[in-house]
This record gives sequence, C-alpha cells and structure tokens, in this order.
Amino acid sequence: MDTASDLVVDAEPPRYRCTACGNLTRFEVTVSRRTRSFHHYTVGGELSIEDTVVLDEEYESVVCRWCGTAASVVQIPSVPLDGETLGAESGV
Repeated sequence: MDTASDLVVDAEPPRYRCTACGNLTRFEVTVSRRTRSFHHYTVGGELSIEDTVVLDEEYESVVCRWCGTAASVVQIPSVPLDGETLGAESGV
C-alpha cells in the first residue's frame, strides 16, 4: 500500500454548535474510519496496538444531545487556547 495516499488528520476534531438551542458541548457524532495499525502480541497473548494511521474518515451524522436535532447543527471554527487566553477568561 502506498503511504503517500494516507490522510493527514488534524489533531483537533471539529467543533459544533446547535443553532436551535445554542448547545456547544454535547453531540452524538457518528464517524466511519478505515485505519492501518501495527498489532503487537506478547508471548502471553496480550495485544498492544501501535502506529495507527487513518486512511479514510467520514463524518456521517452529528446530532445535538440537548434537543435531538441534526438539521440545526453547524461546524464552527476551532479557536486554539493558549495560556494567555485561558488566564484572561478565568480571571487568573
């Protein structure tokens, strides 16, 4: 298999907002992923999975846990939080 075709996956998953109820924190997200990984078994039969690469990823649905709608859920830009932002927001 050609590793050049492997997907580069963002470290941050998408953020969502429900425009119907304002929810920013609770969503049921259904995702299909195809991955390749190294499976290492010990002599005793214990499995350790390493070096997982996402080859394909498809977000199938995102449903608001508060009001149950999928039609009003939108993806919003992720805002990276640094120490200054966190300190300013928390009043520290």
